[in-house]
Amino acid sequence: MTTHEYPSHTTRRAPHTPDTAATTAARSVRVDLTGRTALVTGAASGIGRACALRLSAAGANVRMADLDGRALAELAERGVGEPVEIDLTDLDAAEEAGRGADIVVNNAGVQTVAPVQDFPPERFSFILRLMVESPFRVVRGALPHMYARGWGRVVNISSVHGLRASAYKSAYVTAKHGLEGFSKVVALEGAAHGVTSNCVNPGYVRTPLVERQIAEQATAHGIPEERVAAEVLLARSPVKRLIEPAEVAELVAYLCGPDASFVNGASLPVDGAWSAS
Repeated sequence: MTTHEYPSHTTRRAPHTPDTAATTAARSVRVDLTGRTALVTGAASGIGRACALRLSAAGANVRMADLDGRALAELAERGVGEPVEIDLTDLDAAEEAGRGADIVVNNAGVQTVAPVQDFPPERFSFILRLMVESPFRVVRGALPHMYARGWGRVVNISSVHGLRASAYKSAYVTAKHGLEGFSKVVALEGAAHGVTSNCVNPGYVRTPLVERQIAEQATAHGIPEERVAAEVLLARSPVKRLIEPAEVAELVAYLCGPDASFVNGASLPVDGAWSAS
């Protein structure tokens, strides 16, 4: 899903769904981002990868930011965009990466599951640094250029956990709620400058991060992985399937287009009615 997906000792699993940029572009509303520069964080896999593909298909010049230089190089070889191998917890580097961007998609994130009393404090701080402080610095770097041009789009990939809480995810839920508040402040300040800021709130998306959770939950509950999604992760969701990254990217592309100029300060669930239940 994002930059810093797993600790360095953890084996990463490739997403099941193939890239479908051409198919996505064909079925979407038409969004022309020719001449726009888009920065997508966590672009190596999952939602970030899908957003990079979709915005590139719409004509944007995409800067793809992630720790995974190999995955970025593969995308660059396909002409998707410019690779920016970066540790986004280096906050000065994060701010520099945002400079000159017309579009910012803050997507990078991680997950750690543990009871509050057992949650490693250094991991809690790391998650907030990556998922709240870094987006602030990226947007801080981007806004002067957006304001000068009188146009800009900030899309923050939040989560249903930016609207609802789950046990054992204190850092992730805290970070997503913080991102929601930050997004709304940017919406208020940017409105007079032609800049919008919105959150997209997916439920469980078919990403490496979620696949890891499925494997962990299967072990914890002693059930096959194929049962975990419907019976554990999606227990509160009326729609019993994982969301595909391209579905999230399609909403991101719409928010970056001219028809979304009045969508500002919003939090848009993509959760199969989970947050409505």
